[in-house]
Amino acid sequence: MTTTADIDDWILARIRAGESPERVVAPLLERGWAEQDAIDAVEAAIRRHLDRHAREAGVPPPVRVPAPVAWNDTAAIDAGDREVQVLAHLVLPQVVVFGGLLSGDECDALIERARARLQRSRTVDMRTGGDRPHPDRSSEGMFFRRGEDETVARVEARIARLLDWPLENGEGLQVLRYGAGAEYKPHYDYFDPQQPGSQRVLARGGQRVASLVMYLNTPARGGATVFPDAHFEVAAVRGNAVFFSYDRPHPMTRTLHGGAPVLAGEKWIATKWLRERRYD
Repeated sequence: MTTTADIDDWILARIRAGESPERVVAPLLERGWAEQDAIDAVEAAIRRHLDRHAREAGVPPPVRVPAPVAWNDTAAIDAGDREVQVLAHLVLPQVVVFGGLLSGDECDALIERARARLQRSRTVDMRTGGDRPHPDRSSEGMFFRRGEDETVARVEARIARLLDWPLENGEGLQVLRYGAGAEYKPHYDYFDPQQPGSQRVLARGGQRVASLVMYLNTPARGGATVFPDAHFEVAAVRGNAVFFSYDRPHPMTRTLHGGAPVLAGEKWIATKWLRERRYD
């Protein structure tokens, strides 16, 4: 492997043969590569391949997306007022699992302040740009205004620093409660630009480019966040979170995800969606 093209071809051949991107790093380390250089090479090869495929298919070009600060270099990140652990990382889709993003007191406060305001959850109706209940989403939820109280403002500031993304580009925190049997079937968080209601939705802050799901409690059983295309799931553990980004509104990002049914007890989460531009 003497050129970038040779390295790309070698990496992509192994991935096509069924190896995960994470496993392709190991042979590069055996060849004497530094760990960070190997990770960067695999990610770059995948990105160049996806960009070529996107151009050929007429998919919109990628945009800048949020990313954890220095997350490839350390197992912990300084998020300002709190150190957050990096527990796991996937290359494609781009997923990072965080440990200890929220304190126990913060989890309790968000639940208690949201409880009296819960209503049947709704989803964006891309035909009209409004919202409506959807049978795939059987939870209750509510939205806090950005900076609504001290706890919300502190968590939002921590997220902005952790993900290196402007605070004003975030939607308000949404708190959701899933009772026994409740779930959110696999879906994408970005807005389909081909749908008639997209212009109304995108006029306010542009496209969604990343999601952060924070677990406010640990269900007795079930309730994981699942990524079917990646055969990956994240257990709902109080204080932890899962972050994923999508640099274009297309399934090639492999960010199809869902909330698995709660099998016993209940699940509380807080979701933060991040937009391209200021969201008001």
